[in-house]
Amino acid sequence: MDKLKILMVASEAGPFVRTGGLGDVMAALPSALAALGHDVKVFLPRYQEVDERLHRLQPLSRFVAVPHGGDIVEAQVLKKPRSRRGAEHFFVGHDEYFLRPELYRDPDTGEDYEDNHLRFAFFSRAVLQTVKALNWSPDIVHVHDWQAALVPVYLKTLYARDAAFANARSVLTIHNLGYQGLFEKQCFADLGLPEELFYAMTGALEFFGRVNFLKGGIALADKITTVSERYAHEIQAGEEFGFGLEGVLRDRSKDIKGILNGVDYTLWSPSRDNQIPKKYGPSNLSGKRTCRVELMNDAGLPIRDRVPLAGLITRLADQKGIDLLTEAADEIFAMNLQMIVLGTGDEEYHDKLRKLEGKYPDKLKVYLEFNDGLAHRIQAGADIFLMPSRYEPCGLNQMYALKYGTVPVVRKVGGLADTVEDYDPSAARGTGFVFEEYTSEAMLEALSRALEVFAGRRKWGKVMKTGMSRDFSWGRSAREYSEFFATAISVDQPAGTRT
Repeated sequence: MDKLKILMVASEAGPFVRTGGLGDVMAALPSALAALGHDVKVFLPRYQEVDERLHRLQPLSRFVAVPHGGDIVEAQVLKKPRSRRGAEHFFVGHDEYFLRPELYRDPDTGEDYEDNHLRFAFFSRAVLQTVKALNWSPDIVHVHDWQAALVPVYLKTLYARDAAFANARSVLTIHNLGYQGLFEKQCFADLGLPEELFYAMTGALEFFGRVNFLKGGIALADKITTVSERYAHEIQAGEEFGFGLEGVLRDRSKDIKGILNGVDYTLWSPSRDNQIPKKYGPSNLSGKRTCRVELMNDAGLPIRDRVPLAGLITRLADQKGIDLLTEAADEIFAMNLQMIVLGTGDEEYHDKLRKLEGKYPDKLKVYLEFNDGLAHRIQAGADIFLMPSRYEPCGLNQMYALKYGTVPVVRKVGGLADTVEDYDPSAARGTGFVFEEYTSEAMLEALSRALEVFAGRRKWGKVMKTGMSRDFSWGRSAREYSEFFATAISVDQPAGTRT
């Protein structure tokens, strides 16, 4: 396998800063690619949340000049030296844009920051300018989601004849098509791009009279990936999953590939997890009992060994199926079932879950927070993991749950369908319980099937151990990315139109 120079650009990455799945992926994928021998440089914004002392970040010797908004703006870029066989990380600093209490939303209004288009346009240009200043020419420019989707657009336009990127090919990974970077028409003038990208009949960034960052990346990146194979097909099939971009994606179908996200088992494995009360593995599950008891004690729930405990760790939003959970709550808690919910999101669901917790105090505990340590303890202590998503590009929690012997109950969409095998009672085979229709009735039926098998402890133990044996490690995914990058490099003429 040829060794590549890979530039990776994203808006978040663990352990520096993360709000969800993208941060988890960017914590692991760069290292997995570096372990294959590739030279990987990762660029992130320098947010207020990034702890410069903890990560021993050092500023580059000089500021980087960034053309932005008709002016030249200086960016202070910090660097974290690469670990042995690891990736090298850079942090683009601009105090006005990034030293804020939250990454994407104004905590005072609950709405996206009004200048997000300026923030991430600046970030994209600053990345390319810093790469030039480093005198480093990448083979692959791998960008993630709408916040970095302007990078391929700039490469095909303003940097089309720049020697630093003469051999570079761009790859856009779509982690969630529901978030596209939509801005009002007048914002286009702030991006410094040729007018035809918006005002021409087939303008790459025009979307029903608005500016769409992700559409631009889809139109002009050389290759595109999604985070599961099924999701790659779903987003092209129609508006339910395509969110208005299904036609643009179908036009690029030959350049799209689904590559399933992986799991970092150094962090997410019950035999190695330092955040759970007692470690365990498939050969000795006694530690899971300890984890269950301590979790329920902390939650103030009565310990009932014959009653399964369901865990739900999620963003509290319609995408995640929280509407199904709240509308079917009375039927759920009429079952022989207890539940712990961890997450934050829409205030509507905060209110509904608080009321349900008050109504069912011995069956439901709700934590309205982001708490990584508690997430580990729920994965280890629960018997069932519920993911009733409306759509799920990949999902990581169901893969974590499998490793922890916490049996998933999921809807058959995206990465959930690709990773959880529905239990077949006639063959006594499967790793979870899957439902297809997006209805509370279908979800309740799947939960009922799970409870029936739970009552037969030997069968349940087999389902647990089968799931624990599944391997979704990042090594497999990194090799797929490497092979896909090679196909991008082999293309004589990159996709899109150079302007």
